[in-house]
Amino acid sequence: MDFSIAWQKINQMGRNFMALLPNLLFGLVVFVVFILIVRGVKALVERLVQNRGQSQSLKLLQSQLSYVAALLLGILVTVTIMVPSFTPASLISALGVGGVAIGFAFKDIFQNFLAGVLPLVTEPFRIDDQIKYKDFEGTVETIQTRATTIKTYDGRRVVIPNAELFINAVTVNTAYDKRRLQYDIGIGYGDDIDKTRQLYYGGHEGRG
Repeated sequence: MDFSIAWQKINQMGRNFMALLPNLLFGLVVFVVFILIVRGVKALVERLVQNRGQSQSLKLLQSQLSYVAALLLGILVTVTIMVPSFTPASLISALGVGGVAIGFAFKDIFQNFLAGVLPLVTEPFRIDDQIKYKDFEGTVETIQTRATTIKTYDGRRVVIPNAELFINAVTVNTAYDKRRLQYDIGIGYGDDIDKTRQLYYGGHEGRG
């Protein structure tokens, strides 16, 4: 059995890897630098929007979008350095060819992301609001681009995908400053109704 052809291919792959190694190392260094830059950009955006009269949710959205945009830019620059033949045009072409497959693969992720952006923009509820969703009720802790976390009244944390909150009904208990509460108080057949009213209303008669 002749191993010369296999050896030549392995040798060629080794030479190609060694030729590409400087680009790989430089690309990794650039990516690490971009990670630091991304964190700095996120912190800078958070400071810039801190003094504006915006809600906490919208500030969170701006911070997250700036983080994602800077991170994507860093990834593109890193890939371009590691693979010199890679260009943004080739990326667009690849997305055009595999867009359907990528769409199906990441459908849930994209759906949750878009559903997470809409609550941050439209603000049907905010952080620290008390909401009820299906069997869960509690205080909103965080609103992220993927999911919303609430702390239930018995001290549990519930993570709800934003897509669920977007397509289903959510009750916001703290949406208004005033709420109407109703209590049913029963008395015996032989009890004095007028006296019961006085005790209940603190001596103020005539209140229905």
